[in-house]
Amino acid sequence: MNIDRAVFALAGTLVLVSVALATLLSPWWLLLAAFAGANLLQSSITGFCPAALILRRFGVQSGCAFR
Repeated sequence: MNIDRAVFALAGTLVLVSVALATLLSPWWLLLAAFAGANLLQSSITGFCPAALILRRFGVQSGCAFR
């Protein structure tokens, strides 16, 4: 798995967990989904993704989107 796919998997997991927690516990958990979406939007515009930097430090192979 390369960084691009790992970032998308991480964002998707955060959104699904956020929706599940909002349904079961409190609607405030939707802020986590909003944060994930805002981070995806920001990284698509600027090319800077904090999750990609962290994954790179853990040795995940580089993809073509986040170099």
